[in-house]
Parts: sequence; C-alpha cells; structure tokens
Amino acid sequence: VQLVESGGGLVQPGGSLRLSCAASGSIFGIGAMGWYRQAPGKQRELVATITSGSFANYADSVKGRFTISRDSAKNKVYLAMNSLKPEDTAIYYCNLENYPNYWGQGTQVTVSS
Repeated sequence: VQLVESGGGLVQPGGSLRLSCAASGSIFGIGAMGWYRQAPGKQRELVATITSGSFANYADSVKGRFTISRDSAKNKVYLAMNSLKPEDTAIYYCNLENYPNYWGQGTQVTVSS
C-alpha cells in the first residue's frame, strides 16, 4: 500500500490550501480515510476522518474551517483547509482505516506571515 500526499505549502494566516492523498497498491476495501498532522515537538494527532459512506468527523480545533472529502473510485481523499492559523502548521498525513500501519511521506503546511 502506498500513500502519496500533496498540496501543502506556505500560506499566510487566513489563507486556504487543499491537500490531496492518493492510495495505491494491493488495496481491498479501504474503509474510512483520515488526515492526521504532526507539528514539531508534538505527537501526531487526528484532524478529520470520513467513512465509506462519506460521514465526516473533525477535531474540535478544525471544525468549521476544514472539510474532508473522498473519491472512492479513485482511492483519493482530500482536505480543504480555510481560515488557516499559525497553529495549523504541521506535516499532514493521510491514513486508511483498514491499513493503519501504512503512512506516506506527508505534505508540509506552513502558516506564517
């Protein structure tokens, strides 16, 4: 299983980014898909998840600002991030419920003026 995240970058506070993750390999039933992030010196934390039926759940810190979506036919998951704050700065990773031990290289998001 390979996970490739993309879409990160440097953005000013209040700005927006859209992250993408493509899953490939020997995948049989992805199940829920999720985004996690890890800031320097901190543990990896859950940002958002979306079930196979497109039910979404969010960390309190991103509710109302981030939107997770998926394209199950393409094995892709997306994270639209609006009203970004400096505390959103982190490396963002995607993960699959049924393949929890697989991680990609992540994509760096930096929110700074």
